[in-house]
Amino acid sequence: MAITGEWEKALKPEFGKPYYRELYKTVLNEYRTREIYPPSVDMFNAFHFTPLEKVKVVILGQDPYHEPGQANGLCFSVHKGIRIPPSLVNIYKEMQDDLGCTPPASGDLTGWAEQGVLLLNTVLTVRAHQANSHKDIGWETFTDAAIRAVAAQDRPIVFILWGGQARRKKALIRNPKHLIVESPHPSPLSAYNGFFGSRPFSRTNDFLIANGLEPIDWADANRE
Repeated sequence: MAITGEWEKALKPEFGKPYYRELYKTVLNEYRTREIYPPSVDMFNAFHFTPLEKVKVVILGQDPYHEPGQANGLCFSVHKGIRIPPSLVNIYKEMQDDLGCTPPASGDLTGWAEQGVLLLNTVLTVRAHQANSHKDIGWETFTDAAIRAVAAQDRPIVFILWGGQARRKKALIRNPKHLIVESPHPSPLSAYNGFFGSRPFSRTNDFLIANGLEPIDWADANRE
């Protein structure tokens, strides 16, 4: 499914660049010859569910989950009925501690995306069972352009950067109207090094409210 609307206008210059033509050919061949996640129809879900003009919050992930049935095109999110991955378990735990709300029943974060939370992986595809297997084939250049497009919006937006890779994207976010919320990654390997207690959800909502914007209902992560 193609990228449309304001996203298409913002990202159109990328589509004609040599790196993107190579990326397109590589990804097309990978889908033809290997098992790739997410399904191609879900590849651009972050853009479909959260139009550029409606982005209020950005959460950056690394690359899609690489086991069957997990990846749905939104970072940290899995399909309903799939076991909630460890990083998302920790995200929900911090959300409960931060806001006092009951965690969502499933790991499907479509409800966040539909409220204006751009759930963007920096790499949009992956080979089955091989984490980071599509690193450095061109996706990072493309998603950097998407991050720049959001950062260029002249309205207050929150960028939530978890972990070293996401925090390196700070250089792309230069508009002083935006808020950057950063901490260690929610992975079990690093969550106790500063992710727990970082209160990203209340800090985000406080900022949105202070700027006259509707806060995110973080408990409403799952679309019915």
